[in-house]
Amino acid sequence: MAPKPQRRKTLKRSKAKPALPVREEEEPINMESVGHPEIYPLVLTTMTQEIFNCRIDEDVTDEQPYKLIKKEDIFADFESRAAVSDFYPVKKLVQEYPGEELLLIYDKDFKYGLNFYLIGTEEGKENYLNPPEVPEEQEDYKEYISEDIYIYKPPVSKPWVSLGSEKEIEEESVKESTKQITHVISRKRSGFGAPVKFSDRKAPSVRDAHIECTAYPDKNFTLKQLERDVGLQAVPQIRDTSTQTRWAYPKNATTQYYPREFSEEEKETLGQSKTLTEFLNNVSISVEIALQQNEIMNTFIDDWKSLAEEEGTFGDKTDTHLREYQSFTDLHNLTEKMITCVCWHPVIYGLIAVSVAVRLSFEERVHFSGKLLLQPSLILFWSFSDPIQPQLMLESPDDIFCFKFCPSDPNIIAGGCVNGQIVMWDITAHADQIENIKAGGKRSKKVTLKPMFLLEPESNKEAMYVRQCAVSSIENGHRKVITDIHWLPDTFEINRLGSVFENRSGISCQLVTCSADCTICFWDIRPQKALTPQPPTEKKKEERIEIPFDIPSTFLHLDLSWKPLSKIRLSKGETTLDHCPTKLSLGEDNLLYKAQDKILAQSRAVKAGEMNPYQNLEGGLASHLKPIDDFCTKFFVGTEEGEVIYTDWKMERDPETGRLMAKKPVSLYSVHDGAVHTVQRSPFYEDIILTVGGWNVAIWKEGVMAGPLLQSSCAPKRYTSGHWSLTRPGVFYIGREDGYIDIWDLLEKTHEPAQSQNICITTITCIKPWTFSAKQQFIAIADYYGTLHILEIPWTLSHPSSNEASSISHYFEREVRHLEYVEQRKKIREQEKKEMDLELEKKKIKTYQKSKERLESEVKMDYDNYLELEKNTLISLGLIKLKETISYVEMM
Repeated sequence: MAPKPQRRKTLKRSKAKPALPVREEEEPINMESVGHPEIYPLVLTTMTQEIFNCRIDEDVTDEQPYKLIKKEDIFADFESRAAVSDFYPVKKLVQEYPGEELLLIYDKDFKYGLNFYLIGTEEGKENYLNPPEVPEEQEDYKEYISEDIYIYKPPVSKPWVSLGSEKEIEEESVKESTKQITHVISRKRSGFGAPVKFSDRKAPSVRDAHIECTAYPDKNFTLKQLERDVGLQAVPQIRDTSTQTRWAYPKNATTQYYPREFSEEEKETLGQSKTLTEFLNNVSISVEIALQQNEIMNTFIDDWKSLAEEEGTFGDKTDTHLREYQSFTDLHNLTEKMITCVCWHPVIYGLIAVSVAVRLSFEERVHFSGKLLLQPSLILFWSFSDPIQPQLMLESPDDIFCFKFCPSDPNIIAGGCVNGQIVMWDITAHADQIENIKAGGKRSKKVTLKPMFLLEPESNKEAMYVRQCAVSSIENGHRKVITDIHWLPDTFEINRLGSVFENRSGISCQLVTCSADCTICFWDIRPQKALTPQPPTEKKKEERIEIPFDIPSTFLHLDLSWKPLSKIRLSKGETTLDHCPTKLSLGEDNLLYKAQDKILAQSRAVKAGEMNPYQNLEGGLASHLKPIDDFCTKFFVGTEEGEVIYTDWKMERDPETGRLMAKKPVSLYSVHDGAVHTVQRSPFYEDIILTVGGWNVAIWKEGVMAGPLLQSSCAPKRYTSGHWSLTRPGVFYIGREDGYIDIWDLLEKTHEPAQSQNICITTITCIKPWTFSAKQQFIAIADYYGTLHILEIPWTLSHPSSNEASSISHYFEREVRHLEYVEQRKKIREQEKKEMDLELEKKKIKTYQKSKERLESEVKMDYDNYLELEKNTLISLGLIKLKETISYVEMM
């Protein structure tokens, strides 16, 4: 048997000797098409494999895939099985094969299509059994070449065999089943050969130009649906469920501690103990001395409070936003009205008063004057305990635009009307009733601070209306709306010339008001003495007017006859026009912030049974006036044009006419680009003033004439109100016309607000903060639609840092030095400019000293040039001839 070949090599094509063809036999099929004509594929059944001992996996395997078969055995198989023999397809090959043995190879991978194949030539058999040797270099190279390298062989065309696909193509092809419609378009004989012009036109424009064939169901042609493609998807059902574990039996768990005590026997034993007695005697003296000198510690101090203050309010110390606490709106009396002024009650905590006015311009007020007389003008008192119904309503002859509580008696209220009158109220008779609201006769802070859902307003309670005690004279007062009103402190009073004296009555009895009629008036609520007493015979019999029982007689002597003590006009100087004041601030306004304890003491004294000093206003008038020296009579005024004026209220006589007139303003600055709405002194610094107007804010220092210490840039919306913080020196609040409030913190930012917060959807008209307790502060914000918003001030905006007052004071001092430096630089620049102008003038003006002879020669030369020009001109015009030139010159 031949040795096993190492690799399968491509058999070389050998040329076999041609043999005579056997015509009765079929030509065997070889692999000439794939390049191997010596290979003849065969299919050997299991019986044939057993006959020739070439069974798969037994006689022929992967290691030895070939078998040599003798021609005699194949011919014997032809005789025994004839055409059934598996070798019958290659019978011709076997008969013509020159050798005695044929090589049969097992085709495991069906490389040639069948399970066996024969080698039809002796040369192919020898190449398979004895492959030629390959050089080592080529052998190493072939190791890196894959045996399965694809060799491209062009396809060989084969005849087409029909399998029936042309019938399917013919069935699926689209053929026209309906007959085509033929249109014949003809024209007259005379029009033959004429040009044709086709154009588009709309069918509706020509009658009977189109026929519409609408679709309709035809019963003769119905389609029966036999099959439908429907997509389905299985989706599981989902159901949300939840469970809640309930605590069916809640119980309050409490623990009671009690001290452990010695028994009676132990007490007797310790009482008789000499050791304990000696110890106490030895220690008592040193402990007593230590406690007296406070050398050990104060046993009553709470260490936790020393670490951090108790959080008694909502939120935490990191919160910086104002939180809505409560809001008040009167649905019956505030229809189409706005809030003009807000004041917290100085004594009763949780009680706030607001004045309302109709939202109309001056022209609209004149037009609806008859209708407005039927509507009441009120000041409403709201309480935290009843947010639905006002506790008190003060009536007035016209809408109130500003009002203030008296610093000496909070039951006395003064207000300014839109018609220029001043109205006085006395609510002493209702003081106990409004103070004991929801408190059971006791004024308690805890009761007023109950949450809204615990309050039960008295819906059946009727609102209390209080009529005014007195109104000022219409003829002698203001002519237009009163824009601001202030009580003078009880430390001084002024006379008609503006001089300052000690207060004889010991209470606040004078007012100052400013109005849109360009005047500032000082008023005195005490009765004025008659200048010339009338004899009893000439006294007119006055009719006694009966006073209604519900009107106090406190200010009856002022009703309809009250005149101002003095009147000031802020003249613009050279023109006849005057400044129109809107807000003012006196030098003693900051004292009113600190007068709360004094007011409380005075109100308690009145309750104790002492006589109310306002019931006897004539008592102190008999005393002599004692002047106060070195008293500052200057004050700040904000005008309608946006000017801030620093002027004096003392009057002086005009040297020409002898009439009393106001002094010229000390300083005037046009800082704001709109009407000034706020002029307020800081509650911490007497000489620091805040002004708000137009689109910016300014901070001033009294005595500094260079300008404002701080002037903000223009805001996106117009400012309408402002107020200092009552507890933080560097914080103030500014209201805008779009319902936002700007919170300024000078410790954090000095060029813009620290934060802005939206409060309402309309213009903010008034801002008033109030300190309710050391842990809780509120701010009242009124809007243009008549709603009063009470907001709680957070911890960061209500509690100052340890050195905030000194830091803000240093900031103001730096700004003052900066202004002084700027003024110095301005003076230096002006001086430098003057010097430069002087030098420039010296350069321009240069006088050249010329001699008399030189001047005469220059004049003569100019005259000769003129004569020459005249001669040439006359010759060119033909007026003289060239011959006459000499005589003409000589003639001249």
